[in-house]
Amino acid sequence: MYNIPYFKANKQEDVIAFMKAHPFIVLCGVGNDGKPVATHLPVLVETKDERLYLKAHMMRKQNHTIAFEANPHALAIFNGEHSYISAQLYNQQDTASTWNYAAVHASGTIRFLDDEGLYELLVNLTNHFEGSPHSPSSVKAMDEAYVREHMKAVVAFEMEITHLQHVFKLSQNKTEEEKERIIQHLSEGDMDQQKLSQQMKHQ
Repeated sequence: MYNIPYFKANKQEDVIAFMKAHPFIVLCGVGNDGKPVATHLPVLVETKDERLYLKAHMMRKQNHTIAFEANPHALAIFNGEHSYISAQLYNQQDTASTWNYAAVHASGTIRFLDDEGLYELLVNLTNHFEGSPHSPSSVKAMDEAYVREHMKAVVAFEMEITHLQHVFKLSQNKTEEEKERIIQHLSEGDMDQQKLSQQMKHQ
């Protein structure tokens, strides 16, 4: 991962907050055949006994599931908003343009859970994204036979994070004048660019 000291968060808590704000990840691994696998999943980010974990579920009998069953080492990629930054916004315009973005790479080991662990995960995951345990679409509001039948198709896992890397590339290497110009430009762009401009304001 791109590793430049000034493109970093000030605190580890900021990195974890970013992960929680961007919970739809790309989960990557390698199968027994040496070929890469990847899938896209919503995750819960949890701290337990001062250790960081991801919890999620995936379909059974998929190529990535089979790969993780054989090789539990995985990389979770969290992506934030991003945008092209033209050198026209710099004081010296005849120089290289760039791309601003934020991303976190979380490496760790996957441990698959039993059926009760899956049920608990489904309850917590749905409550989290519904925003309330009292939602009519919560798992506990559903017919239990319906839930148990659909659980046969998926498997839950917990991934302990053993290594965390991040890049928050937000024009920290530019002058205050240039940063203000970039922020103003992004604030007039699409939704991703507007969110990126807000991140730059608060970095």
